[in-house]
Amino acid sequence: MIRRILATAVKEFLQLRRDWRTALALLGMPIVLLMIYGYALSFDVTDIRLGVVDQSRTSASRQLVESFLKSGFFVQKAVLDDTRPLDDLFVDETIQAALVIPADFASHISARRPTSILFVLDGSDSQTANTVLGYARQIVASQTASVHGVEVRAAYQAAPLVWYNPDLKSSIFLIPGLLAFILMVSSVIATSLAIVREKERGTMESLRATPIRAIELLLGKALPYLVIGSVSAAGSLFLAWFLFDVPIRGSLLWLAAVTVLFLAGGLGWGIFISTIAETQQLAFQLSLLSSMLPTLLLSGFIFPISSMPRALQFVTLIFPARYYISALRSIVLKGVGPEMWWMQAVALIIYGSIVLTLATIRMVRSL
Repeated sequence: MIRRILATAVKEFLQLRRDWRTALALLGMPIVLLMIYGYALSFDVTDIRLGVVDQSRTSASRQLVESFLKSGFFVQKAVLDDTRPLDDLFVDETIQAALVIPADFASHISARRPTSILFVLDGSDSQTANTVLGYARQIVASQTASVHGVEVRAAYQAAPLVWYNPDLKSSIFLIPGLLAFILMVSSVIATSLAIVREKERGTMESLRATPIRAIELLLGKALPYLVIGSVSAAGSLFLAWFLFDVPIRGSLLWLAAVTVLFLAGGLGWGIFISTIAETQQLAFQLSLLSSMLPTLLLSGFIFPISSMPRALQFVTLIFPARYYISALRSIVLKGVGPEMWWMQAVALIIYGSIVLTLATIRMVRSL
């Protein structure tokens, strides 16, 4: 049995060597996609175009404006005497936000009386607006705690302490999910085309004449892609650490084990698709539909599962990326051991067992 599996795997490696473009795509696509989406996909907002209406014109007001500009998030685009031109500046997108400081700002500060400032936002993009508002609140809070505070209502201040991602960089949160997304899509597509290619070339008839069993053919076909996927995952993790400063705090051994479980499930699903489809075009389409959209939308990659409707939360239970992303973030970002993510590993094992069994049944019928 082992000899037949290895012989099939060697045959598949030889086919990949002859079709070097496919092999290069399988190795390079995850790394290239990680670089592209890693830089493009971010919830961080920088270079926010800021308009300033400083009606106080004092050192206290200038200190507040400087705190916004020195934060690295805001760029001053307009300085105004009153608020009347703000509407036109927002309409033509000259500014995205405006800081309005009242005339009595400095006098209230000196007298230790509560005072207020106005922060105006363009809310047409609600995601960006919420992020910008968070930046503004953070800056104002830091000024409140200073000697020349913006307001003096509170007798004490709360000092925030952020674990695992102290700079609150969205890339630290998104890159592990992006890695799962890329590995899932590439593994399913790669193996879904493997057996369909045999059908189109007519070599499936030759395989039927051999003593090889369905499970042996399945494992032999999947083994080369498991090796290639593991190499791609290792390269992608290195780039995530090197380019995006994603920390890898946990055990590399546990990380490799969970990744292999995830890849095995993806490869099994790809082979199952290949036993259904008769053409590579149909196999490719089924692979994209069954891997890309669920992993993107229903895995917790971008949108928190806890925020979804209860019925949709149950639907997410059938997608392996949900479990892999949870385990990956626990290992990479928090550095915890299997006692915290063993249920995710069990779920991946169950998923892989089910899809491999279904693929084997379909393979028996095709042989």
